[in-house]
Amino acid sequence: MSVLQVEELSKNFGGLGVLSKVSFSVDPLEKLALIGPNGAGKSTLINVIGGQLTASGGHVVLDGRHVTSLPANKRLHLGLGRSFQTNNLFFTLPVLDNVLLCLHGAEHSHFHFLKRLAKREGLLEEAERLLHAVGLWERRFKPLHFLSYGDQRLVELLCAFASKPKIVLLDEPTAGLPTAEANVYAEIIRQLSADTALLFCAHDMDLVFSLADRIMVLYFGEILVDGSPQEISAHPKVQEIYLGSENPVC
Repeated sequence: MSVLQVEELSKNFGGLGVLSKVSFSVDPLEKLALIGPNGAGKSTLINVIGGQLTASGGHVVLDGRHVTSLPANKRLHLGLGRSFQTNNLFFTLPVLDNVLLCLHGAEHSHFHFLKRLAKREGLLEEAERLLHAVGLWERRFKPLHFLSYGDQRLVELLCAFASKPKIVLLDEPTAGLPTAEANVYAEIIRQLSADTALLFCAHDMDLVFSLADRIMVLYFGEILVDGSPQEISAHPKVQEIYLGSENPVC
């Protein structure tokens, strides 16, 4: 069974149609990249699936359950993680506290909130594991705003995976990173996503073609083509409109 099914999903802003009856599915552990020119509707699609925007039509099914009308926090508890184009974190808090808050927020029960999060052994152990995975454990007590932009992006990424989700949505995960740092970040994404499915949009075509099992091209709010990286790179229409264009692909 697919971990995510999108059925004829549409989104309108007033009289402007941004998505038009988009349908696709993502299998467990599959990595699906979403590409297309600026304005194609990629971020809108991610936000409708994530629950940040309300669908104008169609359905979102997560692990067999219809979640189209559920808020983002309910989708989180049902197995949907995500990151954002810009860091959505607590910059005055230490790195460790940011991760602990993400882990706590992923829990179904919040009645332990009066107890210090750092005193909760299970949360602290998981935070240590995650921070070791990205090389940030030694800086766990530093306020987040003292970290580089790249390291802040790593903390954002950890929060997306904190709930051990069935699928993670990543919206331009390497945006703003230099090439060398983006390559390191891509490898970390690969490691963290070993046990989960991904739906991600990225400007970085090296990331797209190295990480994706499948690539879907969105064009004016509709799916133009959906196939393997080899099929997409060889597709004449994709080459004409995207890969051979001077404009960004995603």
